[in-house]
Amino acid sequence: MGRHRTDEFDGGYQSQQPAPRRRATGGGRGRVLVPLAGAVALAVLLGVAAFVIFNRDHDCSGGRLALRVVATPDIQPALNKIAGTYNKALHSIDSRCVEVSVAKEAAAKTANALTAGKANADVWVADSSLVVARLRGEPAAEAALPEPSGSVATSPVVLVTAKSAAPKLAGSLKPSWVSMIAAANVANPDGPGRKVRVLALDPQKNSAGMAALLAAAGSAKQAGQGKALVGALKELSGQLVSDPNALLASLTVKSGSRVPVGVTSEQTVYVHNTKKPDAQVVPLYPAEGTLSLDYPIVTVTKDPAVQKAAAAFQKELATESARKVLRGQGFRTPDGQAGDALSKDKGFNPEAPEALPAPDAKTVASMTQTWSRLNLGTRMLTLLDVSGTMALPVPGTNMTRMQAISKIASEGLGLFPADSEIGQWAFSTHMDGQGKDWIENVSVGPLSETVNGVLRKETLNRTLQPKATGDTGLNDTIKAAYTEMSKTYAEDKINTILILTDGAGNDDPDGGVSDAQILSFLKKTYNPKRPVAILLIAFGPDAPKGKQRMDALAQATGGEAFIAKDVLQVRDIFLQAMERRLCSPKCDG
Repeated sequence: MGRHRTDEFDGGYQSQQPAPRRRATGGGRGRVLVPLAGAVALAVLLGVAAFVIFNRDHDCSGGRLALRVVATPDIQPALNKIAGTYNKALHSIDSRCVEVSVAKEAAAKTANALTAGKANADVWVADSSLVVARLRGEPAAEAALPEPSGSVATSPVVLVTAKSAAPKLAGSLKPSWVSMIAAANVANPDGPGRKVRVLALDPQKNSAGMAALLAAAGSAKQAGQGKALVGALKELSGQLVSDPNALLASLTVKSGSRVPVGVTSEQTVYVHNTKKPDAQVVPLYPAEGTLSLDYPIVTVTKDPAVQKAAAAFQKELATESARKVLRGQGFRTPDGQAGDALSKDKGFNPEAPEALPAPDAKTVASMTQTWSRLNLGTRMLTLLDVSGTMALPVPGTNMTRMQAISKIASEGLGLFPADSEIGQWAFSTHMDGQGKDWIENVSVGPLSETVNGVLRKETLNRTLQPKATGDTGLNDTIKAAYTEMSKTYAEDKINTILILTDGAGNDDPDGGVSDAQILSFLKKTYNPKRPVAILLIAFGPDAPKGKQRMDALAQATGGEAFIAKDVLQVRDIFLQAMERRLCSPKCDG
């Protein structure tokens, strides 16, 4: 019979029959112990290798390497939690263990610090690339501030209202940017604004506010609603909220019959509902799509070692464990994936909304300028024609020209907020003694201010009586008004002279300033650095005859002239005039 192998370590097999008993010898022991010793040695070597590899990546022999991250308050808690886990794992760079700290600071504050070269940060996580693009657009910051190297997370900007009020919106407001513009348009008092009150985040202080402004402007342009946009922006500038939390809190407070609707990020909605279960709000996803906060990563440090640490931590932020933390706090991944926090049963749409095209730096800069100009206060002197022709009837109406012009003035006045500074002169001939063709009825000041016991706005709304024997001393009045408004120019406001007339032009039998002289005076006096624009509105059958001369007067000051065909058209006229704020003082070239 053949010999059975009993050494299983040699790769053999054991017989089903028991092997004959043998007397142990020294040689037999060696055959077993030598392979065993080899296995132990292999295990030790593998352990040493693992220890070496582990310590190569977690070698703190060179001390600590601090990485200072500054992030916006909304994402700082999530990043801080990720950093805590990261620090415990002892990740090292060149024998120094990275120690990440995450401080919270508003994006605008960090941006200002970076511009001044005083930012205490190695890595900046802003809430939006819009902030970074705007900052890099400044000559002093472009060279010092690198492009973002990636995105930490995203959160779509959405419309939002109280959960209890949402059913009331079904017939009043379709969730869209164009509908929001229609509701906020100050020149459309009969629109959805009767039932909906729109609140806005200050775009100069909040990235979600700027993103909403850009999304609304793009949608309005696409829909051909440019004038409505201007009317909406003008209205919203007086209803701004600087803090998203304050905006959301105000949505659940009953105030009047109109349903309040605001804008904010989806993640802010989640946090609010988590903290205030008894004051729930719901996101409304715009039909056109939206822009998102994208939390860009900008490495600010110039230190090579810290730059390596920043790159390593950025890789950590892209891991599934880190993204799980972010999704758990209401954020989406950079590609829009949501977690359980944004489930349907909590009022969210887990599917990412359609993304509108991201605006470039030029568009952001242009919109910032647009908002700044439209947000400027108003300082306006109204010149109201009270010459004899204003007593004539307007064909097809039961009004005189004076009554029609007064109604136009009242309609226009309703478009201006209470802090607007407006005054009024009446003009004809010999209004205040021989040779003086104007008289001050109301001094320029805030509409909400009381003058002789009556609100300035109420005084301005009074209908004047035409001077039966009066001619039209327009040129002398313009010269005096332009001199006064130039002398009292307000840097923080749009300075305007509004002329309301029947369009008959200058008719001064006593002479005074000629047409050529007034044009020469305006061109010489107009200062593009301190612009006072003339806005001229004419109404009545004689208005078209003087259009050419009206245009010349207005254009000499960067203004514009209009002929109103009906009283209500004045709303559009005033919006067109407001649009000129966007290009002033170079609107025509």
